[in-house]
Amino acid sequence: MGEFIHLAIRIVLSLCFLFVATKLLTKRSLSSLTYFDYVAGATLGTIAGNLAFNIKIKTSIFIFAIILTTLIIMVISHLSLKSPVLRKILAGKPTIVIQNGKILEQNMSKMNYTFDYLNQQLRREQVFDISLVEFAILEPNGELSIKLKSQNRPLTPRDLAISTEYEGLATEIVLDGKVIEDNMYRINLNREWLNEQIKTRGINNVQEIAFAALATDGKLYIDLYQDELVQ
Repeated sequence: MGEFIHLAIRIVLSLCFLFVATKLLTKRSLSSLTYFDYVAGATLGTIAGNLAFNIKIKTSIFIFAIILTTLIIMVISHLSLKSPVLRKILAGKPTIVIQNGKILEQNMSKMNYTFDYLNQQLRREQVFDISLVEFAILEPNGELSIKLKSQNRPLTPRDLAISTEYEGLATEIVLDGKVIEDNMYRINLNREWLNEQIKTRGINNVQEIAFAALATDGKLYIDLYQDELVQ
């Protein structure tokens, strides 16, 4: 029984240290990680995995290894912020794969980047004709940044000389059937106002609402748990 308790403690420690290390090292999403980030994450994951299940080595050794590895990664990351050369080595650099509607085969070949994958990423960005692309740049994290030719870009209000008003962030006021009192107070609203608003929409109770937010223009968006969708 003691062995199982010991193993459980090691697993909990492993998860805790790995979580803290990951939080300290990056705030980026997984899709934005660089080569160095992947290597660092894999190294920490391996150490944490051994901490959980390799009972032949003392727990203190693995804890020391995780802490030391985290510190080394943090130092290297800090140095890369100061050194463009080191940053290029660790993170890689963007590569142009399309220029003026022409595919740069040599650049693609250097990265083992296939035409199929290029077309797939273009389609993901709603681009089905390569001739419409002015530049396509493969970022170090593998994402494709696309700039369409000027005549193919969507019109904006600025293009049409139409003035627009400032649009700020909407304020969440109901989440999972519960009123967010702090947000209500911050925008000078109260429960009475909210109750009146939901009653006008035929909603009897706040608990029926999954999510509600007030836009800066005063429009109230409400999403119910039981939406009346047409099947």
